[in-house]
Parts: sequence; structure tokens; C-alpha cells
Amino acid sequence: MSADEVRERVERRLREAVGPPDARAAVTFIGTGRIEVLRIPDPGQGLVRYATSGMSALPMTDPTAAVADPDRGPRAELLLTLRAGRARTDAVHRALAVFAASPQVEGVVLAAGGSLDLGEPLWPGAPFTSVLAGEPGAVVPELPLPPPRDPVRFFPLLPMTPNEAAWKRVHGAAALEERWLHHGTDLRDPARAAVPLGE
Repeated sequence: MSADEVRERVERRLREAVGPPDARAAVTFIGTGRIEVLRIPDPGQGLVRYATSGMSALPMTDPTAAVADPDRGPRAELLLTLRAGRARTDAVHRALAVFAASPQVEGVVLAAGGSLDLGEPLWPGAPFTSVLAGEPGAVVPELPLPPPRDPVRFFPLLPMTPNEAAWKRVHGAAALEERWLHHGTDLRDPARAAVPLGE
């Protein structure tokens, strides 16, 4: 199965689950294939979703493995959901493309509870510099691929402020998510403040 065939299946699954894109941006990094970021509006909910396409063309591989298996291994795409019309968030496609390329560039194997750090605002003026990977499957169901390939899993990304990211490194992802839940944090608000982190 070619990278283009995987991409076509990914985009079909995204259309089925969250609707058609109204814009897309493509980014290519040295040593990786093309990463596209699709903008998918949801006007009924007042949301906009940004989804990657191309990250799953190759499986994520443990950087310590002696030989990379071209077929077997976890595959992922990323999904960021934000409230529409509250910030200039379309520039987030650059951050998402960097995150999507990280398995091939840096040997990252993404899993729920893991974090990805950009080291700068996710978009101009954003209070967030990193994201937490949530449990996949709630918004976009996983996409089976022909054996022996693993299915593609769609990870929701939860933006974190620098203070939240530092707190998560010490206390863990579950503790941070519990804080968000306890304080009723709107994780889709692109201009939200950091959750209170005092004991």
C-alpha cells in the first residue's frame, strides 16, 4: 500500500467522521513525505478542526530498533479542535506539520498521555507552546489498513500553556487532565488562561 493510498483512506475517514475540509496546507520536511493539514469547519458547533494527513504513511518506529519495519508499527494522525472565530488560529498548521513529522524526524512514538513541544507559540499570539495527546477514537474512529499494517489512530491534541506542560512533566498527564476537569476548563478555547496549578 502506497503513501498516497493511505492518505486517501485517511481523508475519506475524516470526511465521514467530521466533514469535508474547506482549506488545506502542505509542508514537506527533509527526510519525510508531504504532510498536509486540513481545515474542517463545524459551524453548527461553532468549531474548527485541524487534521493532519500524511503522518500515517509510515509506521512510527522505536528509534532504538536496529531495522525499521516498513509495514508494522503504530500509525497516527493528529486532530486539534478549537472554537472558531476567537483567534487567528489557521497558522497552527505549521505547528501540526512539525508534530506530524516528529516520528520520522526525531523517532517519536506518540501515545495517549504523551506530549509534543514546539518551543514557541502554536500560532502567533497563542498562550500555548505544546500539546497533550488524548485518547484516540472518540472523535474519529481508528482506520483499519490491510494486514500486516496497524490501524491509523486519530489522536486529539489538547493545547498546554508552558506552566501546564511543566506541571504535567512532574505530576503526569492524568493529574493535569483531572485539574482541567475539576476547574471546567474549556480546552477548545484558543485564548483560555492556564488552569490553577497550586496545591
